[in-house]
Amino acid sequence: MDASDPKPRKPTTTDWDKVKQRLAAARVAVEHVWAPTAEETQRILKARAQALAREPAPAETADERIEVVEFLLAHECYAIESSYVREVFLTENLTPLPCTPAFVLGIVNLRSEILSVIDIRKFFNLPEKGLTDLDKIIVLQSGSMLFGIMADAITGVRRIPVADIQPSLPTLTGVRQEYLKGVTPGRTVILDAKKLLTDEHIIVQEQVSG
Repeated sequence: MDASDPKPRKPTTTDWDKVKQRLAAARVAVEHVWAPTAEETQRILKARAQALAREPAPAETADERIEVVEFLLAHECYAIESSYVREVFLTENLTPLPCTPAFVLGIVNLRSEILSVIDIRKFFNLPEKGLTDLDKIIVLQSGSMLFGIMADAITGVRRIPVADIQPSLPTLTGVRQEYLKGVTPGRTVILDAKKLLTDEHIIVQEQVSG
């Protein structure tokens, strides 16, 4: 046998019992280090409560939408909640009504039902811009209150996320704040139909003496 060859080593044996004891001791030490104290537990619970309080509104609220009928009037875009719109029809046989405010354009006979028609531009004292057709009447109704508003064209019906509706100063829209639900990012003015339908200034009571 060559003298340069290493001497054979004796096989070593592993004491598995000692290994298991060391692992168990290490696990106990780790658990002891990470176990929170009573004060730490209170701090964690308080932090969680504050985080929950800052959570956004539920998905159903965030996704809430309103359905509106959009229309054009004097080159401006308006909308009104569809739940207050009974129907839309072409302007025909509009009869002027004397002794009424300037915003009352007249009355129409809608299937044997007398309907007063108003021009919201004049009601809001908005400037009249250019030519306008005013060939559509949007019939608004809430309970027994019923009247029509004039429009140049109906552009459609769509659902708008409530979160997208922004408040707007009356000076930006010309519409007084109490009649305004808000403005969309596309600058569509959403009118408050409920307020319009309950406004005593719009109620027309025509009395004819005999």
